[in-house]
Amino acid sequence: MSRGSEQAYKDLAGKLNQLDIKYKVVDHPAAETTEQADNYIAGLEGVRTKTMFLKDKKKHFYLVIMDDKKRMDFKNFQGLTGTKRISMAHDHDIEEQLGLEAGIVSPFGIINNTAHNIKLYFDKEMLDSEEILTFHPNVNTHTIFLTASDLMKFIDACGFEYEILDLE
Repeated sequence: MSRGSEQAYKDLAGKLNQLDIKYKVVDHPAAETTEQADNYIAGLEGVRTKTMFLKDKKKHFYLVIMDDKKRMDFKNFQGLTGTKRISMAHDHDIEEQLGLEAGIVSPFGIINNTAHNIKLYFDKEMLDSEEILTFHPNVNTHTIFLTASDLMKFIDACGFEYEILDLE
């Protein structure tokens, strides 16, 4: 079953085209896990990413983008960012803040966040390792490939800040 909407994907594609951002899209059956999505794009160049939507006790929100093979060290993240009591955000937070369902979270969800209350963090090792990144483009029946610099251009155009961290 497809999650996300084709309209959400079209809205994102329109924004990327407006910004003159080059990207490649692979259409595939609905991917419920990163492993499934990775199988659909096997052999193609690009870092397979995971995006985690986190929050703290004060309801500050964070997107952390890293290689999907890497494990998130919450204590390390808190130490690097000065945040406290970080946990995974609830499904209702994902829907409310990003307009997305759990399982298709990506940095592209910020297009739906009018409050601009999400801070983005990228793992330095992921950005250093390869130029092309892969994500679900707000729907799980496609995978989008684009350069890290074009993704940062999108984030800037949406009015969000990001930091690059050396996540262990």
